[in-house]
Amino acid sequence: MTDYTKNPDAIAQLSEEEFYVTQKSGTERPGTGKLLANKEPGIYVDIVSGEPLFASSDKYESGCGWPSFTKPVEPAYVQELKDMSHGMIRTEVRSTHGDSHLGHVFPDGPQDRGGLRYCINSASLRFVHLNDMEAEGYGDYINQVEV
Repeated sequence: MTDYTKNPDAIAQLSEEEFYVTQKSGTERPGTGKLLANKEPGIYVDIVSGEPLFASSDKYESGCGWPSFTKPVEPAYVQELKDMSHGMIRTEVRSTHGDSHLGHVFPDGPQDRGGLRYCINSASLRFVHLNDMEAEGYGDYINQVEV
């Protein structure tokens, strides 16, 4: 099993927006994320730790302005925490080992796929294409990626 950690070298390489989102619990502007329109097969991993988070087969167009997923690829790598900021109660989503702020989860996703919408900032993710998954150590998750 791979040892995922909050990598200081990866943090040092983050853009200003990636740092703001992952380390300061920020949010990118809706409709601006680099992975919002990505339809390629593959896996989305934490930009800081490399933890596998979401598969392309669980991505869908929710219309919210951020990449949306129905479930995590490995639930143990995603923590859900109560968020009472901005005068509302929401469920924040963070990577377990990288402690990166990813976004929020809402109960308004597709009912036929579990009913959840993981609304995730592109700035917290790195996309690994299906063709590169084995070489980058994500071969165990290929069966979760739609071809």
